[in-house]
Amino acid sequence: MFKGKTAVITGGANGIGKCVADEFRKNGAEVFVIDKAEGEHFVGDISDKAVLEGFAMHVREKAGHIDYLINNALPLMKGIDECTYEEFQYALSVGVTAPFYLAKLFMPYFNEGGSIINISSSRDRMSQPQTESYTAAKGGIAALTHALAVSLAGRVRVNSISPGWIDTGYTVYEGADAIQQPCGRVGNPLDIANTVLFLCSEKAGFITGENICIDGGMTRQMIYHGDNGWRLEI
Repeated sequence: MFKGKTAVITGGANGIGKCVADEFRKNGAEVFVIDKAEGEHFVGDISDKAVLEGFAMHVREKAGHIDYLINNALPLMKGIDECTYEEFQYALSVGVTAPFYLAKLFMPYFNEGGSIINISSSRDRMSQPQTESYTAAKGGIAALTHALAVSLAGRVRVNSISPGWIDTGYTVYEGADAIQQPCGRVGNPLDIANTVLFLCSEKAGFITGENICIDGGMTRQMIYHGDNGWRLEI
């Protein structure tokens, strides 16, 4: 499906990013990964402007063009009690500034039919306590998605995906962990990768500026004390 195409993936050494990279390769694409983890990819911290510029130059020199940019790298998660000013800024640098700057750097080199996929989170609309840095970054990239979609209209489609509980080890859960979700199971990286590839394909040619929440239905489920077995312990 993607023979002759070039995909760029941030945070692609492990977890969801690695699964996305593997699926693109299986479908014929040339894949460029950047990650802090050591490996056979471009190693660097995307909070650093110089690293982003070096990586973009590396891709341009090797491929000459780009078709798909997948902004997947994971921001830092810390809450208001412990998160410092510098840590909060770092989370935003990884989660919002880097995706913006990579889109800007690659913008002149996108082929026709290009696509940007931003990996947000269901935390862009709901929260647990002490998650402010991560949640703010994910909310930011969700909003950045529709802004870019309008600015890049006619050149590049831009969409985001908001994963819920995704177990990157493909653990199969039973009992409450599974059945609390309307789909009856915990998600895995392929649930996200399959949607990334769909949104990059011609089958999604009329979709831009959209967010797709892939969370087994959890954010659509209303929860009240005593309802359907749910109980709040206080």
